[in-house]
Amino acid sequence: MLSSIIPLFSATAANAGLDFATPLKAVLDSHWYVLGNEVKLFEEEFAAYVGVQHCISVANGSDALELALKGLGVVGGDRVVAVANAGFYGSTAIHAVGATPVYADVDPATLTLCKNSLEAVIAKEKPAAIIVTHLYGQLANIEEIVQIASAAGIPVLEDCAQSHGARRNGKQAGSFGTIACFSFYPTKNLGALGDGGAVVTGDDALAARIRQLRQYGWDQKYRVAIPGGRNSRLDEMQAAILRIKLPHLDTWNEQRRSIAKRYNEAFAGLDIQLPSSVSDDYVAHLYVIRVKDRAALAAALKEKSVSTDIHYPIADHKQPAYAAAPSVALDVTERTCDTVISLPCFPGLSDEEVDRVIEAVTTHFSKEI
Repeated sequence: MLSSIIPLFSATAANAGLDFATPLKAVLDSHWYVLGNEVKLFEEEFAAYVGVQHCISVANGSDALELALKGLGVVGGDRVVAVANAGFYGSTAIHAVGATPVYADVDPATLTLCKNSLEAVIAKEKPAAIIVTHLYGQLANIEEIVQIASAAGIPVLEDCAQSHGARRNGKQAGSFGTIACFSFYPTKNLGALGDGGAVVTGDDALAARIRQLRQYGWDQKYRVAIPGGRNSRLDEMQAAILRIKLPHLDTWNEQRRSIAKRYNEAFAGLDIQLPSSVSDDYVAHLYVIRVKDRAALAAALKEKSVSTDIHYPIADHKQPAYAAAPSVALDVTERTCDTVISLPCFPGLSDEEVDRVIEAVTTHFSKEI
């Protein structure tokens, strides 16, 4: 008999036991569906969770990045530093505001922005901003990056779409830089039942500007005070759902880390590059390993009914629509895109399912010896 398929993520498992019906009925009965009380309360609660003064909710994580860049004053002709191994999401926002992405390489241990490569890019490109992506739930070397950026007078935008709740020395992802962005896509560590995003910051003026930009540039109804605004608002239903889920986030992150720890222990000694941290600075949004022949591993796991995916197979500077030679070497980035593969890791993944993943991976590598 065939085993049931182990998915890369299961919303059913991740949301088990939560009561969404009651808050959603309350929203329906309120007859207020956009920018109402649920949004206001979620913004307050999420800002407090991250440890910043302001949270401005928006329609999705991509809008959050674009509006944050606009808020920072990035315009056409500017250059913005990003990494090229993070799925093109940052690059999309950079292009959307008319700027040009300039790519720095990633650290071989964390696969996040390499500070030495960043310094080289700053010297060559004189960027207007730096996007730091905390990829797969792993905090980047954000403290040193902020120091480098501050010395050069460059604002830092944290992309926290995969790192809700990651912390180091008591500080949360999203509280280190000038401004930060979150996505609440359903598979995220804190996911809605649709789309959603947020911009957070400790800067009062910047927060006020983002609030205007998310709603047409208005400073009051129908009065457009600043250019570049758009319609990007989190709806009341998604805000209500996120409020239900936020108190569970730390517990869910610990469940993710526990699974990652089991994998790391089981895979030690195999010909696999494992995540470099399973501490509080890693919330295991994705459990990503690096192998020499990922196609063979993926095929072997598919035979065992274990789902996999690749995050991400194409480096940003090699995307067909925007292919361009980078100004510094991206050797680690390019090797990473050729070798990464993601394994199931999410709240609600059972011990038995984790055992099956471990057995499938270890069996594959034992056959290779």
